Amino acid sequence: MSVKLDQDLRGVGTKFRLFPQPPFLEPFGEPETVWVSPLAGTVGSGPADERMYVVDPIHKDKPYEFPYMPPYDLAVHPAVPPDALGHFDYLEPDSRAFKVAHMYGTIRRVLDIWEGYRSGRIDWHFREEFERMELIPLLDWDNAQSGYGFIEAGHVVTEDGDDVQFSLNFDVLAHELGHSIIFSQVGFPGEGTDTVEFLGFHESASDLIALISVLHFDSVVDHLLQVSRGNLYTLNELNRIGELSETEQIRIASNLSKMSDFLDGWTNVHDVAQPLTGGIFDIFVDVFELLLLERGLISERMWSLAEKVPEEPVDENEIQWLFDQAYQGRHQAFKDALLDARDYMGELFATSWQHLSPNDLTFARVGDALLTADRQLTGGRYQDSIFENIVWREIGSVPLGPEMETSATDPQLHAIRGVTALSIVPGLSYRHRMEVACRGV
Repeated sequence: MSVKLDQDLRGVGTKFRLFPQPPFLEPFGEPETVWVSPLAGTVGSGPADERMYVVDPIHKDKPYEFPYMPPYDLAVHPAVPPDALGHFDYLEPDSRAFKVAHMYGTIRRVLDIWEGYRSGRIDWHFREEFERMELIPLLDWDNAQSGYGFIEAGHVVTEDGDDVQFSLNFDVLAHELGHSIIFSQVGFPGEGTDTVEFLGFHESASDLIALISVLHFDSVVDHLLQVSRGNLYTLNELNRIGELSETEQIRIASNLSKMSDFLDGWTNVHDVAQPLTGGIFDIFVDVFELLLLERGLISERMWSLAEKVPEEPVDENEIQWLFDQAYQGRHQAFKDALLDARDYMGELFATSWQHLSPNDLTFARVGDALLTADRQLTGGRYQDSIFENIVWREIGSVPLGPEMETSATDPQLHAIRGVTALSIVPGLSYRHRMEVACRGV
């Protein structure tokens, strides 16, 4: 969704208030008003529209798992209605109704964003069996998942003892919708052509969908620039995906993972995804810094220092000081460059999906698709950055090692077993089994 398209929704769409980051984070204690694309008055009680609907069960004690699948047909809480003007921004944040509406508003908002980047409708991959996606916002379960025809969100107790509701966590919900978007746009591998890297791509793509989506909140962009001064490699809410507390997060987009980290083997497909996620995050930072350079907002020397790869010696304090000086009094100019980099990355990513096959997918083929998409969008303006970052992550040059055995009580938060999940759901079609392997945050 470009800046212009986002502006076009204001005043005509349906209003919701969303937390761009979990409300326990001090800068984001108040929800931000957003407009989703359905016209005011067209979103019914639930909330519900022609693409999705919310169901709030009175007692659903387990997540969906074949053959227990949507639609949910037991007792439910009353559907949340719109106000007299057709909006949902009247709800109080501490109410159950707000949490219910927050899940719909988040999923709808993220779908709008990526249909904007895709320049067209993104049909559900399960449309042959379900016309609409079912949303379950308040499940008594310590995870969230995207499945065949549904997304459901539970909660988790953090190390600090806080009970975090995933229905209020924009990153987590955006990640789960990301799985559905990728299944729709890239497809399902044919039997015998599935790869671990396909699953890793799914996790990486879903994280990146969440990262780019959260940059559509003014409060996030403003706070990000205020704390980083444009130095996006500082640890901040942007690259801490799925924050659970001030110090806990599910994953970090800005990471130093390389394929050689998994040469001897791997246990978690979320970890396998990190070199690809980190490489694409690096491309995003490169584009942002190049725009700053081209617009005279940073010097050639500053750009050269910031461009050094992590293994080269650099003075991090000097780099941050230079960003501090360059940013001073130029917040809006830095913000404009960041939004332009955001929209380029959204279009690049969405365009790359058209050049990917799910069969025998590798990270190297994802890199090739990004290069092709850049040539299509810009005539090849960012080829060097894309190529160099993919190469630095050893994508295409170092093979992925074998899956290693791990404890059945693996303590890693939200771990999934990757391809092993394909064989543990008897009676499920191959397509559904492939989807099971990509569940969880």
